[in-house]
Amino acid sequence: MSQAHPPPGGNSAPRQAHDAEHVGDLSRTAARHLWSHFSSPAAVPIIERGDGCYLWDDAGHRLLDGLAGLFVTQVGHGRTELAEAAHEQMSRLAYFPMWGYGHPAGVKLAARLADLAPGDLNRVYFTSGGSEAIESAWKLARQYFAAIGQPTRYKVISRNLAYHGTSLGALSITGLAAIRMVFEPLVPGAIKVAHTDEYRVGGSCGHDGDCLCAAEEIEQAVLREGPDTVAAVFLEPVQNSGGCYVPPDGYFERVREICDEHGVLLVSDDVICGFGRLGHMFGAQRFGYQPDMITMAKGLTSGYAPLGGVMISDRIAEPFLADGKEFIHGFTFGGHPVAAAVALANIDILEREDLPGRVRMHADAFRVGLSDLCDMPIVTDLRGDGYFLALELDAGGPSEPAKAQAHAVTVCKYLTKRLYELGMTCRAAARGEVPVIQLSPPLIAGPEQFGEITSALRVTLGDAMAEFDL
Repeated sequence: MSQAHPPPGGNSAPRQAHDAEHVGDLSRTAARHLWSHFSSPAAVPIIERGDGCYLWDDAGHRLLDGLAGLFVTQVGHGRTELAEAAHEQMSRLAYFPMWGYGHPAGVKLAARLADLAPGDLNRVYFTSGGSEAIESAWKLARQYFAAIGQPTRYKVISRNLAYHGTSLGALSITGLAAIRMVFEPLVPGAIKVAHTDEYRVGGSCGHDGDCLCAAEEIEQAVLREGPDTVAAVFLEPVQNSGGCYVPPDGYFERVREICDEHGVLLVSDDVICGFGRLGHMFGAQRFGYQPDMITMAKGLTSGYAPLGGVMISDRIAEPFLADGKEFIHGFTFGGHPVAAAVALANIDILEREDLPGRVRMHADAFRVGLSDLCDMPIVTDLRGDGYFLALELDAGGPSEPAKAQAHAVTVCKYLTKRLYELGMTCRAAARGEVPVIQLSPPLIAGPEQFGEITSALRVTLGDAMAEFDL
């Protein structure tokens, strides 16, 4: 395992690649030419290198990667074996499309994933990333039902606040109004139901503690829309957006029953939750349910190359096999041979070092460290699972919704900047009026990194309380 060590002098390492007078040049160039994602054109920090759980920017400032990039870098930064796998594959076959062809790395990876996935998920359709995987799963569900004589099934059900991607189909499934409205009208037939936020909405139904009302709302939506119009339900094992919403006991068991009763497919969106993040290769294994499809990306390669895909059950593949039907869909770079080779090497590391087992071993310590922050008045909830946790905050501010949301965004920008100054990256985001800090370190992280995370957060949250008079 690649091990990172703090550079001499704490958070500031001597610059090796550039002279001091060049520090900031790339940020200024970025302000002129680069447009970062989910950002307006502006100067941005420049992350220059990584090793283990740590990053360094172009000024030599060391940062603990508290978000694994973007819930991605499971095995940590600087794993030379993944670079070597990419180099070897490039030297042999740098590119060939999977349009009616295969290549050794892609075939081997598909078989490897089929061995790892639960149940009869024995086929893989490769994409370049997560949004493409969601888009592909929806299109496959629609063509599957057309193939079995049920062409009126085209609608999908997903949860409020859930994020499933930004291409127009995936964005339609996404439940975040703030990122949907400017692109409407979207793809028709995307229905939204309740998420499983027990802290904010639990008990409003009149029940105490965990209940299955959020699952029952899925059935109500199916019946309201008409079962013969609904193709699939898309759910994350632990919902990312909104701040790591964990399902109550029995939730997925009940959803599976509902889907089976009404002939609806269950798609498990494991783009974030897969490949060890929750202590298992797939989130369905963590919560004990059997999906009809699994979407994946991110941790599949630990971000060393872009790759995503859909795991598909034998039942869904059967009508295509029986009649030789084509799935009328494809991507130029889906299943890229270099990315597939990297994914195989990445899975080797996950298994050899038992990183899912490491998450199960240390998850309680991670949570306990963060729970110490709950004595601060600004912290209102701690939730999540495995190495995927969130702190919900009380940001104060005005009561009027639009002004409250703007205030929450301001608080999150402050938190992000202050944490960066203290040597940590994570995700501070406002969903509606509520600021949330999300944490998902590389799976190689342990007690030393948990301590650093907790210390940086305590200082930052204390500073935020003073800054915003909380």
